[in-house]
Amino acid sequence: MIIHETLGQLGITDRQTDIYLALLKLGPSSIRDIAAASGVNRGTTYDELKQLRELRLVTYSPQGKRRFFCAEPPEVLRRLAETRRDSFMQALDTLETDVLPDLSSLVPESTSHNVFHYEGDEGIEYVLRDILATVDGMQPPLYRVYSSRHIRKYLYRPFPGFTRARVAKGIEVNVIAIGEGGEDAPLARRKWIEGTNLQKTPRREDSKRSSQASYVAIYGSKCAMISLVRGDYPIAVILDSDAVATAMTISFDTLWNLL
Repeated sequence: MIIHETLGQLGITDRQTDIYLALLKLGPSSIRDIAAASGVNRGTTYDELKQLRELRLVTYSPQGKRRFFCAEPPEVLRRLAETRRDSFMQALDTLETDVLPDLSSLVPESTSHNVFHYEGDEGIEYVLRDILATVDGMQPPLYRVYSSRHIRKYLYRPFPGFTRARVAKGIEVNVIAIGEGGEDAPLARRKWIEGTNLQKTPRREDSKRSSQASYVAIYGSKCAMISLVRGDYPIAVILDSDAVATAMTISFDTLWNLL
C-alpha cells in the first residue's frame, strides 16, 4: 500500500502503521481492542504503542486501572515529515562543510588512483549516476564513450531515464560505437567503427555476446568500464586516475578526429 510505503520513509514500520490506522478508525481504545483491530498480538502492540508515543503519533489517558490510547490527527504526519526533512538538510550541510573534508583528509596524499568494483543492475545504475554527477560539475559538461553493440540493450536497463536526465542537465556525450546500430539522442554525437570478431573457435551465442559486450566511459578523472558475464549479468569497474583518464581522452579524441 502507498500508505505503508510513504510512512516507511518516515521511519514508521508496517506494524506501527497498521496500529495507527486501526486507532484512527477505533478512536480511544484499549490495547486488547487495538490488537484485535490491527491483527498484531497484544504484547507487540504494547511495545509498538510506546514507539508511536515517542513519535508523537499516539497519546493515552488512564481510565481507572486501564489505559486508553488515541491516534493523533493525520496532520501530525506532515509535521513529522517536515522535522525529518529539516534534520536531513542540516545533516547534508554538515556533511558537505565538515564531515567530507575531514574524511578526505584521511586519504593518503600518495594515493594516485582508486579502483571501485560494482555488480548487477544496481551497480550499473550507480555508475551511470556517477557519470551524471561528475560531468554536471565540469566545463564543458562533456564525456566520451566507447560502446559495443551487444551491451546496449542491457546498459540502461536499471536506469531507463538516463538520457532524459543527461539532457536535462545539458550534458553532452561523444560516442564511438563499435558495430552497427545505436540511436540518435539530443546532445549526443556518434561515430562508428566496425566491430571485429576476435574469436578463433566457435562458442555458444551467450558466451560470444558476453565477450564482445563492453562500454567504456571517460569522464573527469575517471574511466568506467562495463561488461557482461554469464550472458546478461553486468559488472563494472571505475578507475579514478588523472593520468589514465588523460591518456584515454587523448586516445579517444585522436581516433574521433580520424573517423
